[in-house]
Amino acid sequence: MTGRKLFAVAPMMDWTDRHCRVFHRTLTRTALLYTEMVTADALLFGPRARLLAYDPCEHPVALQLGGSDPARLEAAARMGAAEGYDEINLNVGCPSDRVQNGRFGACLMREPALVGELVQAMQAGAGAIPVTVKCRIGVDDQDPETALFGFVETVARAGCATFVVHARKAILAGLSPKENREIPPLDYDLVKRLKAARPDLTILLNGGLADVPSGLAAAEGLDGIMLGRAAYQNPAVLFDVDPMMGGAPAPTTTREEAIEAYLPYVAQERARGTPLYPMLRPLLGLYAGQYGGRLWRRVLSEEGIRPDADEGVIARALEAVTRKAA
Repeated sequence: MTGRKLFAVAPMMDWTDRHCRVFHRTLTRTALLYTEMVTADALLFGPRARLLAYDPCEHPVALQLGGSDPARLEAAARMGAAEGYDEINLNVGCPSDRVQNGRFGACLMREPALVGELVQAMQAGAGAIPVTVKCRIGVDDQDPETALFGFVETVARAGCATFVVHARKAILAGLSPKENREIPPLDYDLVKRLKAARPDLTILLNGGLADVPSGLAAAEGLDGIMLGRAAYQNPAVLFDVDPMMGGAPAPTTTREEAIEAYLPYVAQERARGTPLYPMLRPLLGLYAGQYGGRLWRRVLSEEGIRPDADEGVIARALEAVTRKAA
């Protein structure tokens, strides 16, 4: 393993939308940002332009796809490559019932040969754009070491060189998606043993990481880390990404600077008719753990949903926090 560690913000349904990604970009220039998972069928038969839309400032940005049909995933990967995404990722980790019913997500851990076919099809569609896989360490009654090592061996043989491993088994029978984020225990050591066995592969650690310093400590010997909920619920943790992982200063160094950097985007989108509140959601956790953080969140939540709300809501929330801290 050479060079600097890699850092990514996890794809999260209903969270990492294009507004969230633009705001995260005010905090880090180097993190790889991911879209929410988009199914191949949605791109083929749904509002393709809306689902693929992103702001140029988001680069580097990856498109995460879900599906189990090689031809459809090839077509979807081709669309993502044509749109200029920097990476195409296959979801083999989501444990929700809806995903299982569509035969994609974590249930595909049971079908490594099929995942290999999917990766090859996506590579055919993506051309020079790298195709990666995000997976679990196993599902249900699988032995994680046997399942993970066998899965990676098969999928790597198909041409995948990068795996983001959520270091927790997914229990598809009987646990909710929320419970699957907490049960059973994480096994970081298993992911490290995978890397030791396959040093030729790029392996990133995901699952339960709270911030950059502790994430780097947990991922010693691996190629990088992916933060999920922590990056959304407390986005200020992203201030550490560039200086700690890239050796460069962050684009902003205070919460106030990040807000100022985000405001032109909000104004631009408002002029296009975009509703305000979806653009406020990524800001809600910005003052998490800070004095006045609850007040910040309350002003944004209560005033931001009003039909006549404009970006002045952000200024009023900031003013309220400043008064509280004085």
